[in-house]
Amino acid sequence: MTTTEMPGPVPAQGGGRSVASRVLSVLGAFSSERRRMSLSDISRRTEMPLTTAHRLVSELVSWGALERDRDGRYQIGLHLWEVAALAPRGLGLREAAMPYLEDLYEVSRQHVQLAVLDGAEVLYLERISSRDAVGVLSRVGGRFPAHATGVGLVLLAYAPPQAQERYLAGPLASFTARTVTDPARLRSVLAEVRRDGYVISDRQVTLDAVSVAAPVRDASDEVVAALSVVVRHGDPQPGALVPAVVTAARGLSRWLRSHPGRP
Repeated sequence: MTTTEMPGPVPAQGGGRSVASRVLSVLGAFSSERRRMSLSDISRRTEMPLTTAHRLVSELVSWGALERDRDGRYQIGLHLWEVAALAPRGLGLREAAMPYLEDLYEVSRQHVQLAVLDGAEVLYLERISSRDAVGVLSRVGGRFPAHATGVGLVLLAYAPPQAQERYLAGPLASFTARTVTDPARLRSVLAEVRRDGYVISDRQVTLDAVSVAAPVRDASDEVVAALSVVVRHGDPQPGALVPAVVTAARGLSRWLRSHPGRP
């Protein structure tokens, strides 16, 4: 799987920030923790004067990238969601994967997830969950450090060697005593994933959750995504779910191979 970094906007002449840079900083100020913000919040988060923030926010509202709620705060607009849905690694991949995710959910009755690698993080495109499934920190549209998740370990394992080395050279966050943060150990885990074709990530994020993940390949045989099931530690035994997870991932891979150029 190839990974590329999104180039930043070209600065305006004279060293100032370009209009594109400012617009992107407004959109980038929103997150799962900051879904709605006042104009003052946006101005502070983007380090822009209030008048500049007001002008840009007004233009974004007119275009539909932002919406204003009844309290006068701003949130991401539907038009931006429409545009984002055109990303082939987003909605298109999710739609192709849904039948396989649903089959896997029927078998496991646990959390079933689809994720892609975006830089040094996994981005979750979809999740199906039962009411009594173990609590997890992941969410649709959310991100997480790749080394601490089952889907992330799979995606890192098949990333280009140079991308792996860059990741291993960076700080590896620890979430529990079982999180793999030693580069040598992580390198060994990635080799095991390539050898076995799946991974069992044991309580790396929370001490009561274990994930089983496998790679999804496209028509050119590149790993473009990963599927996983997340279960409560000890119930059921994660090893028993390996065949189902691998089968679902292979089924989706076959669909992508038979539909080149899609999703």
